[in-house]
Amino acid sequence: MRGGRVAVVGGSIAGCAAALAAHRGGAEAVTVYERASGRLADRGVGLAMHNDRYAELEACGFVSASMPWLQLTRRRWYVRDGSAPMGRMIGELPFPFRTYNWGPLWSELRAGVPESVDFRTAAPVDRLELTDRGVELMTCDGESDRFDLVVGADGYRSTVRAAVCPEVGPAYAGYLAWRGAFPVERLPDAGRWPVDDCVFAVFPGGHAVIYRIPDGRGGHRVNWVLYAAPPAGHGLPLDSPTSLPPGTLTDALRAHALAVADTELPPFWGQLMHLTAPGDLFVQPMYDFTAPRYATDRLALVGDAATVARPHTGGGAVKALQDATALESALTSAAGRSDALAAYDAGRAEVGSGMVEVGRGLGLAMVERCPDWSTMDQAGLERWWQLADGTRGFGGRKLA
Repeated sequence: MRGGRVAVVGGSIAGCAAALAAHRGGAEAVTVYERASGRLADRGVGLAMHNDRYAELEACGFVSASMPWLQLTRRRWYVRDGSAPMGRMIGELPFPFRTYNWGPLWSELRAGVPESVDFRTAAPVDRLELTDRGVELMTCDGESDRFDLVVGADGYRSTVRAAVCPEVGPAYAGYLAWRGAFPVERLPDAGRWPVDDCVFAVFPGGHAVIYRIPDGRGGHRVNWVLYAAPPAGHGLPLDSPTSLPPGTLTDALRAHALAVADTELPPFWGQLMHLTAPGDLFVQPMYDFTAPRYATDRLALVGDAATVARPHTGGGAVKALQDATALESALTSAAGRSDALAAYDAGRAEVGSGMVEVGRGLGLAMVERCPDWSTMDQAGLERWWQLADGTRGFGGRKLA
């Protein structure tokens, strides 16, 4: 498909990748509408990418070795063991992953978007109207424009998804993820923890995932995620998608996370929550859903706008980049727009459904119905992980 005007709704990692895909796919003009007015580069969440997925995405030109990253090699599992600082290690598994910091990764992707792309910030999209002549896109400030194709990269509250699949809505999974990060210099006795280790600190009813990420300036940050059920009376409206961004966490939710850290995690790992400044701590309720259709004749979905799988899969940013890769391939190989979007839908909708199922399975195995970790050893861990289908999680799925 050559020519045509394309709008990308959303300017985060998924949006930057989609804009690049549309440009390479031959669009006459590309406009990105990003709702935020601040610096997306300031977001400091960690993410991991399987070495094999990196190789695929690098070959497609969406990531490169110049993007700040850190190599991990193994995943070590710990349980609380009295006052032992590190706890007791019950086993380890290979973990061939590169870690990234969301902000610097976004900055590199944003820098790779061609200057010809009109990238608009503080431009939230209010609604879309499909017509015989194209898609009329209206922003919240009253401006409107017409496009031949609109790509929704606008996250789990996607306006574009509402037009493609109005019947689809996120479902709350029953537990939360507390997330935080801080400079590694705050960590006492850092030598206890090898740089290439990813840590799983497990307990009945949840676990913490801990690994280092680059800070984008040559140093490292400690990145952690704590999965557990919310406290009674948490006050969050969890029947509809919500989140508490950094700096807005309630005292009760922070206190609950600290209590879990102090009573369930080994002391060395539990201290991480205390070392995280309140302004760097946030909560992410667990939702999952997938759109049964990734595209119609003039609309397409990428990233979280199409599928939200629980973070146990480690596939959020990776899958967004994979979606963009598939979209570019469809646009460059099909004879026309309709054929391209049909091919894109056929290739990605099934992947989205599979990711959601993997996320639910991992959530069941690691939060909702945990094994008796106190009796686990290396052989038992390997058997359990195979049954939990863990090899398909954590960004381990191929592009196709």
